[in-house]
Amino acid sequence: MADTEVDDDFLRQADPFRRELLAHCYRMLGSPHDAEDLVQETYLRAWRAYDRFEGRSSLRTWLHRIATTACLTALESRGRRPMPTGLGASSGPGDDLAERREVPWLEPIPDARAGADDTDPAAIVTERESIRLALVAALQHLPPRQRAVLILRDVLKWRAAEVADAVGLSTAAVNSILQRARAQLAQAAPKQDQITEPTAEEERQLLDRYVSAFERKDIDQLVSLFTEDVVWEMPPYAAWYAGTDTVAWHLAERCPARPGGVLMLPVRANGQPAFAMYLRDPERGDYAAFTLQVLTIDGARISHVANFMDAAVFDLFGLPRRQPVPGSARVAAEEGEQPVAGLAPR
Repeated sequence: MADTEVDDDFLRQADPFRRELLAHCYRMLGSPHDAEDLVQETYLRAWRAYDRFEGRSSLRTWLHRIATTACLTALESRGRRPMPTGLGASSGPGDDLAERREVPWLEPIPDARAGADDTDPAAIVTERESIRLALVAALQHLPPRQRAVLILRDVLKWRAAEVADAVGLSTAAVNSILQRARAQLAQAAPKQDQITEPTAEEERQLLDRYVSAFERKDIDQLVSLFTEDVVWEMPPYAAWYAGTDTVAWHLAERCPARPGGVLMLPVRANGQPAFAMYLRDPERGDYAAFTLQVLTIDGARISHVANFMDAAVFDLFGLPRRQPVPGSARVAAEEGEQPVAGLAPR
């Protein structure tokens, strides 16, 4: 077969797995940027070896094996990506709110990039559960090989023998590592399996009330939407808050949102509802990117809000860093920016 035919055949067969490989590398690395680099590395390695692929496993399994090896190699020189909740005890009113830009924080991933917006309902549920923020954050607590074994066995549902072959261990060693990884994961994310998913209508109504309360900066209303043990964290700030009292204090005293000065655009991240929050710039009159919030909903309440405060996160979601005042074509024309399609302001 000619080289061009080999290239075309490889791309035709391998390209449909790109999004699930990105999700796999993201679970391992905790960064969409790093995951994208490793997917590119995976395809390069696979393309170079494609003429030697004998089909003893499926192409999908072969690509995941290459991706896992590439991730393990990359993790030899990289530390874990934590969330603030993984670094220490919760903060109280008045505690320092220093930024920690030197920490390689966990990053969110858009559902569309990880395949969690698929048209297959079963695939949607599987992908959303496997990239939930709490799970990915908990995975970062595991040593790289434990992380790989747990993902291959419990997420991708590989047989122990397949995992052993992929990570270069015996089947007995894989089973032993899996037991330790599951125990460690249960400690890092003790409530991961206890969340009660709301119905679509319950979620919609809850999110509508949340946006309305934030736009009005109605602290009492916001608190009524939280669970008693709600967690509020804000990388790159290491401080985080637990419980309605301290979260309410933070929102009232430190959050710069002001009534009438907030714009909330709905997005999806890590299989969860999320909002890109913009704050009104009093000098320019338009809205500037402030934070991207990823919400965890437990039943009829919000149990966790992860605020990603680095404006670069907006780039991941294809969101502009500035938004015009709703209905203001003049501002948009002056700035050369347009609101994101499908995300029109409320």
